[in-house]
Amino acid sequence: MTTTGPRAAADGHGRTPTASGIRVRAGRGQVDVDWDPVPGAAGYLVHRADGDGPYRVVDHRGGDLLAVPGPPYADTTVEPGRTVRYAVRPVHDPDRPDGDPLGPASAPVAARADGDAFVEVDVDAASPAGPLHRPWRDMVGSEHLSLLLSPDRVGGEPMGAGLAAALGRVHRELGVRRVRAHGILGDDLGVYREVDGRPVHDFTGVDAVLDALAPTGLRPVLELSFMPRALARDPSRVVTAAGVSSPPKDWDRWAALVGDLVRHLRARVGDAELRQWAVEVWNEPDLDCFWTGSREDYLRMYDVTARAVRAACPGLPVGGPATAATKWIEPFLDHVDASGAPLDFLSTHVYGSPPLDLRAALSRHGRDGTPLLWTEWGPSPTHFAPVNDSVLSAAFVATGMREAADRVDALACWVASDHFEELGRPPALLHGGFGLLSVGALGKPRFWALWMLERLGPVQLPVRLAGDGAGTLVRAWPSLDPETGRVAVVLWNGTLDQGVLDRPAQRRRLGRAVRLRLGGLGSGPYEVRHRRLDDETSNLAATARRLGVDGWPTDEQWAGLRAADTLADAAPRATVTPDDGRLSLPIALPLPALSLVELTPR
Repeated sequence: MTTTGPRAAADGHGRTPTASGIRVRAGRGQVDVDWDPVPGAAGYLVHRADGDGPYRVVDHRGGDLLAVPGPPYADTTVEPGRTVRYAVRPVHDPDRPDGDPLGPASAPVAARADGDAFVEVDVDAASPAGPLHRPWRDMVGSEHLSLLLSPDRVGGEPMGAGLAAALGRVHRELGVRRVRAHGILGDDLGVYREVDGRPVHDFTGVDAVLDALAPTGLRPVLELSFMPRALARDPSRVVTAAGVSSPPKDWDRWAALVGDLVRHLRARVGDAELRQWAVEVWNEPDLDCFWTGSREDYLRMYDVTARAVRAACPGLPVGGPATAATKWIEPFLDHVDASGAPLDFLSTHVYGSPPLDLRAALSRHGRDGTPLLWTEWGPSPTHFAPVNDSVLSAAFVATGMREAADRVDALACWVASDHFEELGRPPALLHGGFGLLSVGALGKPRFWALWMLERLGPVQLPVRLAGDGAGTLVRAWPSLDPETGRVAVVLWNGTLDQGVLDRPAQRRRLGRAVRLRLGGLGSGPYEVRHRRLDDETSNLAATARRLGVDGWPTDEQWAGLRAADTLADAAPRATVTPDDGRLSLPIALPLPALSLVELTPR
């Protein structure tokens, strides 16, 4: 297999193309930046300069890799009225985000502070555009699944039962099929010990976890970590109470543990079932807190583990490197090209931005079509971050899923439930937890974003957006169910800029008046239903505030929260008849907000 490296997109003279054709447009509260895509780039870093000053990367405060997968981009961090210029740097190798040249400068531009701001959204219901891909369905993240066995109470409920309830809900209501079994080899499950210097493998704890998981309807993706203390090279390097971050002291014993686990699972569930699971080798080995070995140690770990999995069950998919911030992709692919280790999928993580486009990297290594699994993704890598509970994070999820559709196989939100203890147990109902669902399995804004997207029909429809913030702030994902004729459109207004959470005046400035125009409809009447998520509607934080929740709810407050745990209607349902197959609906979209509009033939 030939490896051409991350500069495969260079022109015939060895020069790497820059992001040219840069175009800017001033909007109310933002500047929209567009550019010509660069062949082979995984993403782009948008830079801004004040006047003739130096260019700096626009920091939307995602806390991770700031690159975005492609144009266009809305800069809402800019101060209205300030004249600035933009330039864009392509990123071919995420390990070297500054390795490519910065593109040419844009024309000077200044965002407006006021004035009208409209967006028109045109949908053609008579022109199906192919199957609608749902990257959220493949997988969701979770805290260690050993938590399913915990009787400890948090927020008034047993943690195990609460986690199981959340996992079951994401399966039933979001269509999720699998859950990433984080840290399945930890000492809390007692998989490995040594007696008189000899290894003893015990999968009783793993079986108990799988028995507890089965009623949720989810299958596991086994993240093979962390190192049992008795097998660790350095058992003092504790990553959680359940395991350590050290490489093994004996590679053969590690391989034997992995092989025995897979053979045990094969005997338990059979080949046909096990092939629908997957094995991911370790978790974020590029971070010292999760892996104390070198990169070379991890690459050896991958080879040893992948070969042990393949020998134990040839049909069980195995992959990696499961890195943070999209790191190590090129060196990992270089390594498996040379070692010949099995690679059935490429996995990595990113927070604060939509996932980068790694298809070109796979192509450079002759691996076109290899599944891309983003096994951790979310608005922030920080536990207890306010954005995790915000409606802004819901718009972030909708944007990420829309951009990932048709180019990734899984975009797994981290995590299903706020029942989480790796970084500290929840101290209150609303605490900036990673979960889609709170303790008590109540829907947080990101859950409702996915719930809206899951209501989309099986066929997507073409859409055209025009106006101030069209395609950068305001986005739309329209769909059709050919069997029933139901048209469903999710619209949202959002920005990657998490700083707007602290700037209410800027949020007001970024609100938009939207007109949704649908054509190609039937001649008969339709029932129109419009459901909404915004800061005051369908928002758990707003409901908790209205009920006076302080810390953990009282029994009466829990009842009120559960009664309000639904996606609310923005207006009463109405029956309308299109005029010559056309219908126009005005929709106000503050920032942040999401709307689900459904038209069902009567």
